[in-house]
Formats: sequence, structure tokens, C-alpha cells
Amino acid sequence: MSEQCSGNCSSCSENCESRDLKSFQAAPNKKSNVKNVIAVMSGKGGVGKSTVTSLLAVAMAKRGFRVGILDADITGPSIPKAFGIREEIIGTDDGMIPATSGLGISIMSMNLLLPNPDEPVVWRGPVIGGAVKQFWTDVCWGDIDFLFVDMPPGTGDVPLTVFQSLPVTGTVVVTSPQDLVSMIVKKAVTMAQMMQVPVVGFVENYAYFECPDCGKKTYLFGESKLDEAAKAENLPVLARLPINPEVARLCDSGKIEQADLSAVASAADALEKMK
Repeated sequence: MSEQCSGNCSSCSENCESRDLKSFQAAPNKKSNVKNVIAVMSGKGGVGKSTVTSLLAVAMAKRGFRVGILDADITGPSIPKAFGIREEIIGTDDGMIPATSGLGISIMSMNLLLPNPDEPVVWRGPVIGGAVKQFWTDVCWGDIDFLFVDMPPGTGDVPLTVFQSLPVTGTVVVTSPQDLVSMIVKKAVTMAQMMQVPVVGFVENYAYFECPDCGKKTYLFGESKLDEAAKAENLPVLARLPINPEVARLCDSGKIEQADLSAVASAADALEKMK
């Protein structure tokens, strides 16, 4: 499986099955010492991966861990917005220096390299994959306990690049409570298994809405189907996140570090066991 892999095995002369997938990993920047790389992914878009990534990163930082976020959603980066970061990335002889949030979370995103954050990134897949790889090889991450990789939706070029090039130690699969969840889960889990990456578990976003007055829970997207899918894959449900207008407001205002983290506490517990 080379960097030019098209996914069409029938026309490929490489004998990937006989090779250790770790042999494809890219060397980290010499100024990086990353213990755990956690990929946050889903089999489809619109499930709130960036929000989940941000909340998990904040939760781990508040537990005293050194945390970073590699924003691999090159064409739709939203991490800087959630953290209120506007500073441009600085380059040195050793590599690029990531931006830093109020809590000390190191952040690398394409939006921090653009002169105008509203400027679209109109690149083809291989170029996007190359940029993600450079966010690993050319960024001085320093000492990091947990580097979260916010993935774009699906199982295409970027997830393949991340799983192939980075030493991913675990994957968190984000879902929503819809009938097609079993298909979404299966696609994401199967890809992780193909790439020999362990799945830590599932986080269900938009699980319910809790009335602020009476506390009644309303399941706007229907009752969850995740338990059945998780049981079929023999994997745990790490957390269920409600629809929370306050979290949306904090993301929009760049203050995600002020969010209530109780909904992701159990997921953070599972990640903490990886240290």
C-alpha cells in the first residue's frame, strides 16, 4: 500500500498483504514526542466529529495531560473556530510551531496557514493527503500525551493517509442515532481493522434533547440503534452526547474550553486507561 494507492487492488502490482503496515509510517518531526494518536472518525458526515474531538481534547487537558489536535479535515477545518484561535502558524528551521489554546492545547489546522480563513482549499485527494502527512512530519508537536486527529467524513484518502502514515494507537468512532448507524459503524470499524488500528469505542452525538425546564429527554432522531451495532462489533459505547445549544454557542464563539464536559467523562476515562 503506497502513498499513491488508488484502492483498486486488482490493478496493483504491490503485495501489501505480505508487508507490515507499520513500515509505511512516516517519521515524526524530530521535535515531537507523541505517546498516543487518537483518530476521531465516522463513516458519514454531519455527526459532529469536530465537536467531539474538541470536547475530548479539552477533557484530557483538564485532567492534566498534554494534548494536541491535528485538524485533518483540510477542506472543512473548524477546530480553530471552536477554540477561538486566529494566529498564523510560525515556521522555524525545525518545523512549524502549532498554535496554542488557552488551556495549552497544541493545534495545527489548514485555516491557520491561510491568509484568509474564508478562502476555500480546492485541492485533489493526493495533495490533501500530503498536507495531512506534513502536519505530522513537519510540525514540532513537542511532548504530547494525546494527539487527537479530527478526520473528514468517510473512509477515503485522508483516513487512509492517517492510518497508513501515523502511528494511530486508537480510534473513536462518532455516530448519530439513526437507522443507518449500523452501516456507518461497520464501514468505520472495518477500515480500522483493515489498517490494524484498535477501535476504542463509540461516541453517539445528538443522542437526545433534554428539556431545560422539566428534564424530560426527547429523542429527536428516534431511539438509538447504537447498542445493537456496538454489540455486533463487540465494542463499547463510550458516551452519549445530548443536543446542547450551549455547546454550539461556545463553538461559534471560540470558547469550547468552557463547555460542560460531563457528557464525555466516560469516554475520557477510557482514553486515560491507554496512558
